[in-house]
Amino acid sequence: MTTEKMARIDASVSDMQAAVDQANAKLAAMTANGSGPGQVKDPEYSEAFRAHFRKGDIQANLNKGASDEGGYLAPVEWDRTITDKLIEVSAMRQIASTQSISGNGFTKLFNLRGTASGWVGETAARGETGTATFGSMTFTTGEIYANPAATQQMLDDSEVDLEAWIAGEVETEFSYQEGLAFISGNGSNKPNGFLTYVTGAANAAANPLGSIEKKSAAAVAMVTEDELLDLIYSVPSAYTGNCRFTMNRTSMGIVRKLRDTDGRQLWQPSSQAGQPSQLLNYPVTEMPGMPDMAASALPIAFGDFRRGYLIVDRTGVRVLRDPFTNKPYVHFYTTKRVGGGVVNPECIKVMEMAAS
Repeated sequence: MTTEKMARIDASVSDMQAAVDQANAKLAAMTANGSGPGQVKDPEYSEAFRAHFRKGDIQANLNKGASDEGGYLAPVEWDRTITDKLIEVSAMRQIASTQSISGNGFTKLFNLRGTASGWVGETAARGETGTATFGSMTFTTGEIYANPAATQQMLDDSEVDLEAWIAGEVETEFSYQEGLAFISGNGSNKPNGFLTYVTGAANAAANPLGSIEKKSAAAVAMVTEDELLDLIYSVPSAYTGNCRFTMNRTSMGIVRKLRDTDGRQLWQPSSQAGQPSQLLNYPVTEMPGMPDMAASALPIAFGDFRRGYLIVDRTGVRVLRDPFTNKPYVHFYTTKRVGGGVVNPECIKVMEMAAS
């Protein structure tokens, strides 16, 4: 009996070992092809990029930038690292739509409708009816940059992940600049902020569908429950499923104190980690770049930003290694082209404070 049990155990171990060997063989094959877990898509170029960071070595046959300038387009994984970090820290990138492009601009067509119909009898003549028309809008990119520096000795002796360090520096600068531009950027070498599409603002006539409607508050530095409800119900019901409030932290502190007629707070703190607080049953996203509550300011927005605002990313981050300008520091001049604008003003509404 014992001998039979041992034989069955040996057979099971042999089967398990065969399965492990087969799995290892598959992993080895994927590694060789650069497609396994943790494998970069362009290993040769990534290795050249690391050498470029430390010493500025250029391998012309691998260089995707300009060899005479020492410029490199960042490897896929490095570029993705920056993008992922931007999404984590940028409030607008978390709630808006993004589009990657390979050229300088992105043109979107708009259906302005106009199709007509009519009721007729069985044998009545059918005349021509109205036909829908189209409008268009082009989103161009501006260039955003960061220019972190490290000494050559640090680059020579460092045992830390220099690429991660540079990526962190770039993420910090890019997220700050983008956060302001997506809200109030004037479109000059930067995105057009959504507040510039409000009725009466600079881009009020830029979108073929019209401008972003604003609702009025009676006070300069305070809003009421009724005014917030007016803001909510000014958005068409077709868009309310993914709507949210956006405001800065100062405005959040004011709104959080609001209570209904029974003394209950309108603000409901999140009961689950990672989930936003809610105001009148809609999530609230903090946007540091939103204006404070002040005379004629636009401190609160409400809407479906996923359908209302588009961020356009020009594919690729470029790094220019500059060891000459500020010796003994080596600068890593990093650029990315990004644009943005409102694609559907009907999805977003804003609150305007009283003039005085």
